[in-house]
Amino acid sequence: MPRILITGAAGFLGSHLCDRFIKEGYEVVGMDNLITGDLKNIEHLFKLEQFSFYNHDVSNFIHVPGQLDYILHFASPASPIDYLKIPIQTLKVGSLGTHNCLGLAKAKGARILVASTSEVYGDPTVHPQTEEYWGNVNPVGPRGVYDEAKRFQEAMTMAYHTYHGLETRIVRIFNTYGPRMRLNDGRVLPAFIGQALRGEDLTVFGDGSQTRSFCYMDDLIEGIYRLLKSDYPYPVNIGNPDEITIGEFAEEIIKLTGTTQKVIYKDLPKDDPTQRRPDISKAREILGWEPKVNRAEGLKITYEYFKSLPQEELYKKEHKDFEAYIRK
Repeated sequence: MPRILITGAAGFLGSHLCDRFIKEGYEVVGMDNLITGDLKNIEHLFKLEQFSFYNHDVSNFIHVPGQLDYILHFASPASPIDYLKIPIQTLKVGSLGTHNCLGLAKAKGARILVASTSEVYGDPTVHPQTEEYWGNVNPVGPRGVYDEAKRFQEAMTMAYHTYHGLETRIVRIFNTYGPRMRLNDGRVLPAFIGQALRGEDLTVFGDGSQTRSFCYMDDLIEGIYRLLKSDYPYPVNIGNPDEITIGEFAEEIIKLTGTTQKVIYKDLPKDDPTQRRPDISKAREILGWEPKVNRAEGLKITYEYFKSLPQEELYKKEHKDFEAYIRK
């Protein structure tokens, strides 16, 4: 039975990765410090013999006894609310945490896949974004702690690949959604649905012309699985190129939820990307991958999940200082 370590295991994506690799017959070791993760996402796995869990911060030295064949490094805050609140920890998990995971992979002879992000492209001047684009990032802006942590993560990963010959994989994740997202994590999809469920007006930052491309989590997990099993060591975009403006997306959510509330507009946050769409040519060519779930289908599943959450989750509020940063 192959054995895999998944950091960030109690998070949105990490928990779904645990499910997938259990299903594929792996022994899964989950690791999370639970700053943004939630044990509820993985509590169904604790009864399984092939699953174990470490409550640990990967920014500190990592020790996992026994063999490891693979490592998925997904530990990191991923929403503007989180990395505004814990900027130093965000930088540390992208630097020290990545260093520790790479060192562990080297010691164990394991293949490692690190989770990067479309945020490495910043506010792009090239559209759609290809893996060869170097990005347009403000290193000292409010989003810089996340963007630069991920850019450094990629650089260190490639250094281990070229200097130590480590088997590395890098996935650049574009906006992803689905069950187990935190309703109050500040990203646009849960923010809109949460406002609709509470009977509040939907808040669009800017004039609504900025674009995003939303990928359902099942599609993303499949892409990550294929990339891990591939022989390609360089970054690969995984996302859905079906682009939509935020204004149009707000109208989709109003139609989906049946809310009678209106859309209101506020100032665009500093360094908020004006456009975001992945070029997935490499994923198609190298992995034979492309998204299968259309947005209408994925949104319906996600909406049903959010509707099922307890009322205290629905009314959990973000700190007022985060408001200017809650659209990604």
